[in-house]
Amino acid sequence: MRARIITRTRTPATPPDVARLAEPARSKTISAARAAGWSGAAFALLSIVALILLYHVPGLGVPDSTYAQFYASNAHGVVIVLGLYVIPFAGIAFLWHMSASRVVTRALDGAGSDIPHWLYLASGTVFVCMTFAGSAAVGAVALLTVFSTAPLPSVDVARALSSTGYGLMFVYGVRAAGMFMIAGTRLARATGLLPRRLAVFNYLVAAFLLVNTTFHPVVLLVFPLWIAMMSVVMLLDARTASTAIPAPPPASVKE
Repeated sequence: MRARIITRTRTPATPPDVARLAEPARSKTISAARAAGWSGAAFALLSIVALILLYHVPGLGVPDSTYAQFYASNAHGVVIVLGLYVIPFAGIAFLWHMSASRVVTRALDGAGSDIPHWLYLASGTVFVCMTFAGSAAVGAVALLTVFSTAPLPSVDVARALSSTGYGLMFVYGVRAAGMFMIAGTRLARATGLLPRRLAVFNYLVAAFLLVNTTFHPVVLLVFPLWIAMMSVVMLLDARTASTAIPAPPPASVKE
């Protein structure tokens, strides 16, 4: 009898699902992964810059005199307005990242559940809306100091606008970001893009955002930094997949 020899070859360090994709689908997925990586990095950078600029707005706990002196001097109005103009570009970059990364996970997930994909889109959209609305409320009075000569609103109005913006960003936006992290981690884990330990870390960070009750600006930096980390994962995966050996064609059936 002839012995049947089974040889084992070392496969490239890429998710198995990428190697099994057809060449056109694989090229599309790799391009989407690159787009997700670079747009995510742009979002993280723009978000951090915008938060630094908007950080000049008086906090909720400062006395009324600080609010009055801040807006009367008009010293930081231009800086805050500049931050308001950076926020939309950060949101645009995030929408690119969300759409491109969904293309990647959708291609690799195959016939997986649709619920994580829809939660991913919904929570990401809510995050962008809350960020836009919250930053606009926080910088509303500063916008008046730069583009209007009308009398400024009272300190109570300025504080109420800041409180509204803080609520939209820290209460609603941060929790939408946490849900986005959970859905994104679930999809990345299901497609083999994340190791188990990193997925557990992501879930812990997402839980922190969901239960956090502080208004410290550092909390708003957690999500951009997480997006930056996931962007690096996407870029590394795209680079590895682009150099992978193409999957062999299916064997023909002999009659």
